[in-house]
Amino acid sequence: MIRDSFIPEAVVLAAGTFPTHPIALEYLRSTPFLVCCDGAAVGCIRRGFRPDAIIGDGDSLPSSWKRKYGSILYQIAEQDTNDLSKAMRFLLLRGYRRVVILGATGKREDHTIGNISLLADYMHQQFDVRMVTNHGVFIPVQDTQTVESRVGQKVSIFNIDAHEMSSEGLKYPLYDLTKLWQGTLNESLGKTFTIQAKGTYLLFLSFS
Repeated sequence: MIRDSFIPEAVVLAAGTFPTHPIALEYLRSTPFLVCCDGAAVGCIRRGFRPDAIIGDGDSLPSSWKRKYGSILYQIAEQDTNDLSKAMRFLLLRGYRRVVILGATGKREDHTIGNISLLADYMHQQFDVRMVTNHGVFIPVQDTQTVESRVGQKVSIFNIDAHEMSSEGLKYPLYDLTKLWQGTLNESLGKTFTIQAKGTYLLFLSFS
């Protein structure tokens, strides 16, 4: 079952819109290990948070900040992956698996779509991962799952490669989705709902 409560081992702060929702901020305040993509580091530190690691090619950090925070700066020059994936690889190599990603949406829409789509890759790399925004949470899912919810909670499903899809406990019955928009704007009817499927898809659960 996918439970409503999720306690991560680490948080990654990306360089999109800074978290403002109380749930997102609580993850940021309470995490035992905080990794900042380098484009997020300045804003994070200026707001009073102290990262345990700063990951990226370093282009977004002023020279004075590179010197000041050199002990926690891990510069990775390769351009085959974005800074979010570099941060996730950093955590993977150190044994972190339960991860919340913050600040990965907002600003440029192409970055937002790219970051959300990476969640399925991270799941297949054996991460238990959530992407928390200022409006809700994205969760990558494999096969049939029952999800803790609440009556009236807004739910969207984005199919990646799943088939034989159906649902219990959603306002609009699920079917094999072939377009990204088809599973959006659904609603939970109870304290849980179940999606039957074979394959990978993304869930979005709203806070409101």
